[in-house]
Amino acid sequence: MSLPGWFFGLLLLYLTTVRGWNFPIGGMTSVDFADFTFWEKVVDLSRHMFLPVVVLSTGTIASLMRYMRSNLLDVLRQDYVTTARAKGLSNRVVIYKHAVRNAINPLITIFGFQLGGILGGAALTEIVMNWPGIGSLMLNAVQGLDYYLVMGNLIIGGVMLIMGNLFADVLLAVSDPRIRYE
Repeated sequence: MSLPGWFFGLLLLYLTTVRGWNFPIGGMTSVDFADFTFWEKVVDLSRHMFLPVVVLSTGTIASLMRYMRSNLLDVLRQDYVTTARAKGLSNRVVIYKHAVRNAINPLITIFGFQLGGILGGAALTEIVMNWPGIGSLMLNAVQGLDYYLVMGNLIIGGVMLIMGNLFADVLLAVSDPRIRYE
């Protein structure tokens, strides 16, 4: 979580070349991508996408894990958890059936915000990993003073934030029966 995404990307690229891991270190596809069958194209894109996905998702997952740990520790100190343990329920049932259900609500909300925030850290990571994505497109548009492309990218970022919040609201309604939308 404390490691910047671009530095983690450089570290993974270095380890890939030194260790001889079978992952491509740049680009979106192979040179002979057009000659591949459908499934070979899927595998090729997956291999090229693996390292950038690992770099972009590691920090997000780490922060979500820290939030979940903090929320779960707070919930485990509540009276109803003590009551459930006093009734003789197993520790597994107490944690998964009672504590996690109440600790996961703030996590879902934070997850919705982070879906839209993935674009922010993507620009440097895409440049380091040589991935032609929307983050590097935005950086090139800003450098080239292409105002329409910058505005389009900002609209896409706003739509992603709204969609992330909508997705989080729907997940909250599914996960917590106390939440009702009228």
